[in-house]
Amino acid sequence: MGNFPESVKRLQPQINSIIAASMSIKSSAKLKKILEIVLAFGNYMNSSKRGAAYGFRLQSLDLLLETKSTDRTQTLLHFIANIVHEKYPDLANFHTELHFVDKAALVSLDSILQDIRCLERGMEMTKKEFMIQDDSPVLKEFIKSNSEPLESLKKDSKTAQEAYCSVVEYFGENPKTTQPAMFFPLFVRFIKAYKKAEQDNQLKKKMELEMSQTQDSSPAKAGGHKGPQMPKMDFIAELKRKQVQPQVREGKDGALEDIITDLRNTPYRRTEGRRAAQRADT
Repeated sequence: MGNFPESVKRLQPQINSIIAASMSIKSSAKLKKILEIVLAFGNYMNSSKRGAAYGFRLQSLDLLLETKSTDRTQTLLHFIANIVHEKYPDLANFHTELHFVDKAALVSLDSILQDIRCLERGMEMTKKEFMIQDDSPVLKEFIKSNSEPLESLKKDSKTAQEAYCSVVEYFGENPKTTQPAMFFPLFVRFIKAYKKAEQDNQLKKKMELEMSQTQDSSPAKAGGHKGPQMPKMDFIAELKRKQVQPQVREGKDGALEDIITDLRNTPYRRTEGRRAAQRADT
C-alpha cells in the first residue's frame, strides 16, 4: 500500500504529457503549414509524372534528412528550412506550438494503463479487506486518501487515450499499431533536425558572405581571377532535370515517401548525353 501514492504521483505527469503533446500537435496551425509545404514540395518534384499526392506517411519526415544534394552539403530539409526562412518566416518557430512532445516520446501508454489496472486491483483488494476489518483505521485512511486520486487518474488516462487516438488517426495512422514511443519521436527528430538545418543554413550564409567580402578585397579579383567559391546547389533546377529521367516508381498515388526514396537512391545529376541517346533509341 505504501507505493500507491508514489505510483499515482509517477503516472500523472506521464498521462499529462500525452494529453498535452497530442492536443498541441493536432491543433498547431504552424505545423500544418510546414507539413503542407513538405507535401507541396513533394508534388513539385513529382510534377507531370503522376497525380498529386494528397498526403504522406509521417515516417517520410525522416527521409528528408537522408536525401542529399550531389555536393553532399545539403539535405531536402535544409532546402525546405531555407524556403520557410525566406518565404514563410512566421512558420520557422512552429515547434513552439508543440508541448511536452519530448516527454511523451518516452512514455508507453500501454504500460500506464497496465499500471492503473494494477492500482485498481490493489484498491479493490483493500476495500474487500476493509469489509472484513471495518475497524482498521489504517485501511480506512488508505481508502479515503487514495480513492479520489485513483479515480482522477483513471479519468485522465481515458482522456489521454482519446486525445492520442484522435491525433494519430488525424495523421492517417493506426493507434492500435502506432504507440506513443513510435509516434512522438517522429516529431522530436523532425524538430531537432529542422533546428539544426536552420543553424547550418545560417552558418553557410555567413561563410558565403565572408568569402564574398574576402574575394571583393583580394588582389586576385583585380586581375580577373575568381577565388574558390562555396559549393552551391540549385535544388529546383536539379530536380527539374531529374524529371527527364524515367526513374520515379509508380504506386501509392504519388506518395511522398516513394518520391523522396527515389531521389535518395538516385542523387540529383545532370542528364548525360549518352543516357539521352539511349532513351531516344527506346
